[in-house]
Amino acid sequence: MTGGGQLPIASNADIVMVRQRVRTAAVESGFSLIDQTKVVTAASELARNALVYAGGGQVSIEIIDNTPRRGLRLEFRDEGPGIPDIAQALTDGWTTGGGLGLGLSGSRRLVDEFDLVSVPGEGTTVTVTKWAR
Repeated sequence: MTGGGQLPIASNADIVMVRQRVRTAAVESGFSLIDQTKVVTAASELARNALVYAGGGQVSIEIIDNTPRRGLRLEFRDEGPGIPDIAQALTDGWTTGGGLGLGLSGSRRLVDEFDLVSVPGEGTTVTVTKWAR
């Protein structure tokens, strides 16, 4: 496994940087254009969630090279208020903000592996993996 880096998420400019770095890592991993778009979209949604709901956080981008399989693992971490009801938060249309309520559930559909751990009052970690086809 090689590192794609760790980035802060503290502003809209950081979300743009996350999108750029994830796209670069997806290209390096041999992702199709469709899979690049899926993983970048998921990364953008998860980074925005960290910024909007937790006041910021960080993401680590890891290129996985398990020959012959290649992929990306992204881990978003924050120290925000946490998610009290994960099942509800993963329901399409449920939101605590003014959005469409598709951020977490939509991100989950765009990747191959999705793991969410949240402790109210301590923060949230979302780890997603997308494999090149």
